[in-house]
Amino acid sequence: MASPLQPVRGTRDLIGEDFRAHHHVVETARRVAALYGFEEWSTPIFEDTRVFSRGLGDTSDVVSKEMYTFTDRGGDSITLRPEATAGLCRALVSNGLVQSNLPRKVFYTGPMFRYERPQKGRYRQFHQIDVEVLGAAEPLADAEVIACGWDVLNALGIADGVVLEINTLGDAESRDAYRAALVAYLSDHRASLSEDSQVRLEKNPLRVLDSKDETDKRIVAGAPVMRDHLTADAARFYDKVLGYLTGFGVPFRQNDRIVRGLDYYSHTAFEFVTDRLGAQGTVLGGGRYNGLVEEMGGPPTPSVGWAAGIERLSMLLAAPPPAPRPVAVIPVAEAQEPEALALAQQLRAAGVVTEVAYKGNLKRRMERANKLHARVALILGEDEAKQGVVQFRDLDGGSQETLSRDEAVRRLSA
Repeated sequence: MASPLQPVRGTRDLIGEDFRAHHHVVETARRVAALYGFEEWSTPIFEDTRVFSRGLGDTSDVVSKEMYTFTDRGGDSITLRPEATAGLCRALVSNGLVQSNLPRKVFYTGPMFRYERPQKGRYRQFHQIDVEVLGAAEPLADAEVIACGWDVLNALGIADGVVLEINTLGDAESRDAYRAALVAYLSDHRASLSEDSQVRLEKNPLRVLDSKDETDKRIVAGAPVMRDHLTADAARFYDKVLGYLTGFGVPFRQNDRIVRGLDYYSHTAFEFVTDRLGAQGTVLGGGRYNGLVEEMGGPPTPSVGWAAGIERLSMLLAAPPPAPRPVAVIPVAEAQEPEALALAQQLRAAGVVTEVAYKGNLKRRMERANKLHARVALILGEDEAKQGVVQFRDLDGGSQETLSRDEAVRRLSA
């Protein structure tokens, strides 16, 4: 006998409690986003590789080390999406939506793919929810997007112990001034930087601030901060975002070390963090990206959004939602199965989760009902089938009574 096949490393099956937790996160986020006026989009799981190489930058770890890229039979370079935002911006452009009816408020959910070391809460096929406002330059959009994320965390019951950390990346002029100051500082410590950070210093110095190397972290601790290099306009934008957050009732703390390394990111950068996930402390993060749509071939389109890993959010849930308890329709013998099936369909049409045991005598079918954690058993014997009634047995309390089928359906669907 051949050995059983297993899931590919870094993937997992969502079954039972795992799926219910996953589904609960998605449906809760979908409901909250709808209250803010977001519409749901769906884009392909794979894209032209240029969507991500343009969108994420050739120097990013995702593009250089983690993307699942292959050449298809037509000779085209295809990539399984490592994140959602670039594909949504591509969709905005390719569907001709950039010239009218902006902003577009988009909710998105689905699987993403990155070849990285699997660890707790992090998989090679993982799942995200995304909220994006495409085509809004105002600081109110930043604050509303963040408030939506805060409401999702509250609706899931996991906001306790989660903190919003926020920073500004300024405008282009601010970034140029900051980059010059940062390069000057890091160049004085070049010899002590990790090999990766020495490369980043030449190609994308802001990414040094993201380094996980302990020596790099100590050097970065003394680096200049963006807030000291903001233009007057950039400072006003940031102040407005913070003011709107206060108006939305979202608590926050400022963190000068939250950065985004790509040039099209600007102004707001933020993360909701917690110490309840070990080293992987970010549960939801995002920011403003005013140049990404342009990278996809569209006009300059200021946008802002966030993404959250469903696996991490699920880990924070106190418990997955319980499975719905069914009603068990139990024919005593094969002769009563036609009446049992008709009753089951009547219950399902009334919105009642209903199970019919496929085989066995009364005892075996009752055992099946108990294994399913059924709340009620409707028993149909020969006499019940002739009289149009059922034995209504409460499987929690143990009481039993005779009811008409219509009355049983009314009681269970109430």
